[in-house]
Amino acid sequence: MTHHDLNVDVRGPSAEPPLLLLHGWGRSSQNMYPLVQTLSGSYRIHAIDLPGHGASPPPPEPWGVPEHAQTLYNYIRDEIRSSVTLIGHSNGGRIALYMASTPEQASVIDRLVLVSPSGVKPERSWAYYVRSALATALKGPVQALPAPLRTPAEDWLRHSLVWRLLGSSDYNAQKGVMRETFVKTVNHHLDGALPRVQVPTLLFWGTEDEAVSRRQMRVIEEAIDDCGLVELQGAGHFGHLDQPEAVLSGIQHFLEHS
Repeated sequence: MTHHDLNVDVRGPSAEPPLLLLHGWGRSSQNMYPLVQTLSGSYRIHAIDLPGHGASPPPPEPWGVPEHAQTLYNYIRDEIRSSVTLIGHSNGGRIALYMASTPEQASVIDRLVLVSPSGVKPERSWAYYVRSALATALKGPVQALPAPLRTPAEDWLRHSLVWRLLGSSDYNAQKGVMRETFVKTVNHHLDGALPRVQVPTLLFWGTEDEAVSRRQMRVIEEAIDDCGLVELQGAGHFGHLDQPEAVLSGIQHFLEHS
């Protein structure tokens, strides 16, 4: 898959500074619409459908964060041909942080605006450890089978009701190549890479966010030298949809003064 396969909604005056918008897992560029609608008056917007989302086809094989980042870097280099501000929500924020912490890709990034970004290793609940232990117990007998029997047995196990109940709702919603893409992506943690981010960064986080914790946001805020955090009182994981006016006001001030 190349960046030519990506579905991109491009809007706004071509002479204005470019903004690249990245949605979260299981969403599409439509999820960023309130930002696109307003910011396209003053900026050149490139709202991406990430592979396997919206109108973009799935990747040819299971991708992790590096493959997503390389495709976006190629798009910026070949199509935009100038440095950009990345605006990312959730998993889009994870990819943006990876790009900004990778020297070659960081060269095309001016700033980061991140709404509840993923990427910091989460705290695990007791229920996670129970599921993990049960999954290991289920896999044990299968892995002890002779090689010719092991593959069909593992395939059966993955599709069994118990196994699906152990998986997350996001994992169970995926099919084919996107299931393993989901696993590779959500298990990519950036804690050690964050200090390499050298661009001005603005964070937004909703105080009612149940997907990303205040501790995870603090890790990002403290690791990046030039970083500020705006807390959105009462907003959830989709702060840009829950409180679009506050987020837009913060973004516009940041873009004009950073």
